[in-house]
Amino acid sequence: MKHIHLNLKRFDIKKEYGGVNTNDDINQWASSIIKASEAELKKIACEKDVEFTMYFPEIHLLNAINARQDSKSFSIGCQGVYEEDSSVGGNFGAFTSHRTGNSMRQAGVDSVIIGHLEERLGLKNVLKEGSVIDFSSVNRILNKRVKKAVESGLKVLFCIGETLEERDNWKEVLKEAIEVGLSDVGRENIIIAYEPAWAIGPGKVPPTSQEIKEIVDYIKSVDSSLEVLYGGGLKKDNAKDLSEIESLDGGLIALTRFSGDIGFYTDEYLEIIREFLY
Repeated sequence: MKHIHLNLKRFDIKKEYGGVNTNDDINQWASSIIKASEAELKKIACEKDVEFTMYFPEIHLLNAINARQDSKSFSIGCQGVYEEDSSVGGNFGAFTSHRTGNSMRQAGVDSVIIGHLEERLGLKNVLKEGSVIDFSSVNRILNKRVKKAVESGLKVLFCIGETLEERDNWKEVLKEAIEVGLSDVGRENIIIAYEPAWAIGPGKVPPTSQEIKEIVDYIKSVDSSLEVLYGGGLKKDNAKDLSEIESLDGGLIALTRFSGDIGFYTDEYLEIIREFLY
């Protein structure tokens, strides 16, 4: 099975506020994406052995879930969960400002993205404020979040990757992320997304197909039970090349247009999917 995931980050923010959204109003943004893509996703899912997941910012989750007509066509995910949660006989809900796994599962969410480059950077910045330079604790914190997500019944897309400073020892970085971040976690509901942090952003040179293949094969040598997606951006201009990497199980899409009116466009999202699968 192939997996094509979509991380919509904060692409709902309009241009006048510094964002990239030139399409729908915030109240219709998620539902319009669902309505414009569901029929085509359902058709492709019937033709191909593929799983689709869309990760929305929390404010849009209920609109997305309510707009979806068939839960078998694709999954809806949230963007991270807290490392603690409610429990019978325990904390019943004192999680102000935090998004817990149980609250998301109760809302109808199917999946969660954990360990994304931006989440890891945020944790590192908190540690720096406390003059902590042992960033290995980031994987330990993420491990707690993965466990809570799995306990609540969510599937997990777990992101790993190396920074520019870590590139020379990328094998050690990725191995630690897997062994610590997924410690004591069953693999049946876990998928890995490889994010080359050193290659993400304007003007950066992405890894070659051969480099991606080498990394995917290495991750699977560390843990052969894991499926691995390319998390550095599945795009129209790399979809065909990535589809030819046999060991790669799919990709993570974010922006669909990188020039002109930069942003996410549903028709281009569907084009990327078709380019990768057909």
